[in-house]
Amino acid sequence: MKSPWLALMAALFGLGLLAAPAGPAFAQADDDDDKPAAGAATTKADDDDDSDGASQSASLVPAADGLKVPPGSELMPAAALNGDMLGLPKKSLTSQIVTPLILGVGGDAFKTNHKDFYLRAGQAYRWDIKSEGDIEYKFNAPDFFRNVWMNQIVIDDLEVHMAGAPAWLEYDSHGTITVQFQTVRPGRYEWKVGGLDEDHVMEGTITVVQ
Repeated sequence: MKSPWLALMAALFGLGLLAAPAGPAFAQADDDDDKPAAGAATTKADDDDDSDGASQSASLVPAADGLKVPPGSELMPAAALNGDMLGLPKKSLTSQIVTPLILGVGGDAFKTNHKDFYLRAGQAYRWDIKSEGDIEYKFNAPDFFRNVWMNQIVIDDLEVHMAGAPAWLEYDSHGTITVQFQTVRPGRYEWKVGGLDEDHVMEGTITVVQ
């Protein structure tokens, strides 16, 4: 014999007086309505990278000699350093501009304007690396390039979009190569110009901090 309560519930459902609870399919549909269209965030980021106006208003990141770097900090793990302590610009949604590195300054082919650079983890950057000397330069920073998300390399407004790290940047004449990337994790990485003899060393560091 059926329970009278079960019979009553069946009758109410049949008359449409009780509605079935919304299942997962309905909840998923509502969630999808609130989400932006696929790829919208990526498109916006790409637009910012290609916008000249954005670069003009971006924060300039000083090289190490323009920051408040504590003495002996080069012996500390990069993860122990903080961008606020060093005086780095606050994180932003748009790319920040790293102070350019110039190879061959003031007529001295083996002199650079800066050696050490500090960046924040999780920030997008643009960095101009320029040749002003009258020799061939091979800029090597393999560990750094392998530990960032490389967006693109720009040479005379021509873009090379990356699916991996470049082996090196080579300069056969004066000019600028712009690298656009996003840092990922703290670390201390070395850069150097390859192919020089031991009497002409051009090298430095790129330190990514919290």
